[in-house]
Amino acid sequence: MPPPESIAINAATRLCAVFGSPIRHSASPAMHNAAFAALGLNWRYVACEVDPKNLRAAIEGAKTMNFAGINLTVPHKLLAVDMVDALDASAKKWGAVNTILFNEKGATGFNTDADAIVTSLREDLKVELRGAKVLLLGAGGAGRTAALKLAAENVAELFLVNRTRSKAEEIAAEIKKQFPTVKVSVGHPKSDADLILNATSLGLKADDASPLDEKQFSLKQTRAVYDMIYRPAETKLLAAARVAGCKTANGLGMLLHQGAKAFEIWTGKPAPLDVMRRALVENIYGGAKS
Repeated sequence: MPPPESIAINAATRLCAVFGSPIRHSASPAMHNAAFAALGLNWRYVACEVDPKNLRAAIEGAKTMNFAGINLTVPHKLLAVDMVDALDASAKKWGAVNTILFNEKGATGFNTDADAIVTSLREDLKVELRGAKVLLLGAGGAGRTAALKLAAENVAELFLVNRTRSKAEEIAAEIKKQFPTVKVSVGHPKSDADLILNATSLGLKADDASPLDEKQFSLKQTRAVYDMIYRPAETKLLAAARVAGCKTANGLGMLLHQGAKAFEIWTGKPAPLDVMRRALVENIYGGAKS
């Protein structure tokens, strides 16, 4: 595979980006630039720190400068729903935007997270979601998407925990309306759960507290823990879960699969999944997954 820099940047280079705050942890540039190089595309992907108050201007700027597309990460996925010209069926269904395509129709918002999280849970943790009891931490853009997708996968019970309780209550009400057979509640389970899924940003920083209050629910009460954060590769939550004997996985698989779908939306070409996976492993683990 030719290195990304082997294709010179010139006046014909197409640009893509990821917008977030914070953004320095992002491995998306490594993944996408490796994919562009593998397919011989004169494209580049960069990461941009964008404050939420400047998100609309940043999206408009990317559209004006003829970017091919952008990804959105924390905390922009819900905000962007009202900042695009059109919503793809995926964004309408899951209520959040993590991918934008720019073309002659303007800016179209997509959601590639929902399918990615389910694919990663099945590949990395071998979790059977139908009939499972799941504790979901976080009710932001990623949390909302995960909650709705888990409900669509027919989990038996879904427990929603968020710092701002009202946000979790809004999602619970929506699930009760769309998926009446799924039992959903706000708060921690009173008994064991099959899976804990962290969709908060707690764990990105070294001094972050764990997103799980073990006074409310013990890690010994679950079999598996998934953290959407992938850098650090092992958060405090995952380290504690490993010690407690749980199966664990970080968000590398979710990042891979949502990125592959975004790549296909932008380029119209099949994503080189193995190339993208290797680039992520190299970037996050330094070459070998531990």
